[in-house]
Amino acid sequence: MSAFAGLWAEDGVMEFPFAPDGWPRRLEGREAVAAYLRHYPDHIDLHDFTDVRIHETTDPQTVVAELRGEGRLVATGAPFAMTYVQVLTVRDGRIASCRDYWNPLGVQEPGADFTGSAR
Repeated sequence: MSAFAGLWAEDGVMEFPFAPDGWPRRLEGREAVAAYLRHYPDHIDLHDFTDVRIHETTDPQTVVAELRGEGRLVATGAPFAMTYVQVLTVRDGRIASCRDYWNPLGVQEPGADFTGSAR
């Protein structure tokens, strides 16, 4: 997660338009993104991103990515699978913005415990 956070522009913005109540909808700056991701591995052991599809846009600095994150929930050992659609814009080789349209229904699954990883 720290390597991913390191890809961000210092003033990069990460948004979660579908975030449920009580979850962040906007993170401003690389440090905020890093803090958000810091405890993620304590809750989700992410193994792989599968079904990755990249769609180019008319703006050469912006792409749309569809992907599926797979792994396990650390607390229970239960499988984890989350579908994402992300709109990413890159500036000077760094992520300037990412709108992450993750599926909020996944955090409502029985046994899912994301406490602290994304709040």
